[in-house]
Order: sequence, then C-alpha cells, then structure tokens
Amino acid sequence: MRTKDETGTASETGAGTTTGSPTAPVRFDTKIAVLLRDDLEPWQRLNVTAFLVSGLGTVSPEVVGEPYADADGTAYLPMFRQPVLVFQGSKETLTAAHGRALSRSLPTAVFTSDLFGTGNDRDNRAAVRAVSGNQLDLVGVVVYGPRNAVDKVLKGAQMHP
Repeated sequence: MRTKDETGTASETGAGTTTGSPTAPVRFDTKIAVLLRDDLEPWQRLNVTAFLVSGLGTVSPEVVGEPYADADGTAYLPMFRQPVLVFQGSKETLTAAHGRALSRSLPTAVFTSDLFGTGNDRDNRAAVRAVSGNQLDLVGVVVYGPRNAVDKVLKGAQMHP
C-alpha cells in the first residue's frame, strides 16, 4: 500500500523492506496466502477467500494496517498492510499444503466443502470439529508466516488466474 508522507514522497505503510529508494518496491518478510481448490465455482472462490482471511487479523494483529480516511475526513476500516496472494490447486495439493502448514505451526484457517451447507458460525465450527484433520474435505486454506515457510507450504500450487 503506497501513501504520500507530508513531504509528498511515496512511503510504505506496514512493515517491509526496501532498497532505500522511496520508489523501490517493498518486499515483505511475511506472506498471506490463500489456496483454493481448482474445481470451485467463481462465487465459491470469492466466498471461501473472504471467510478464510477474516480471522487472520485477530490472531496476527501485525497484518492489519492503520485506518483509512479520504480527503473529506470520512473514516474507513483498516485493511491488511500487505498483499493477499491467491493460489489454486487440486484436492491433493490442498491436503499436502494443510499438512505442511500444520507441521510448521503456521497460523492456518480451513474451509471445508461441508461449510457450503451451513449457515452460521456455530454450525461451521461443528462441521469442522466432526471430521479428523487428515479427513477434512478442504476447498480452501489460508496460511500466514515467514515468506520462505509459506512458499514451502504452497509447493505444487499455482497463482490463481
């Protein structure tokens, strides 16, 4: 997210590293990645993505930037301080990524196919709780952590088109 500071120079919001130039791209030390099953309908991809990222800021508050405001002073909610990268893969890719994320103790959220048939948080949690972790019918996973660790978790996944 690029902003202008009081001198009119572009600067970055949130933590990240640059090469010293105010126009140099920022490379974050962490990565937020959503991995979706490649056979989902478009509406399902959007729904799953929204649900998966919704809890990340509550357990990793450093991912959330400052609130926004327009030139009229209207306040807006804060957003993630860094990009959310969206990937896709097969059912097997999601299962493998889930296992790798858990083995690395990275903050992870899951969305299973059963959640398309529920209508509230209580029933969603019950649907996940009813199935052992290695038997979850995963349609989406979000993972957050050090860039290299997340890259290893996503092995075999492709960027979402």
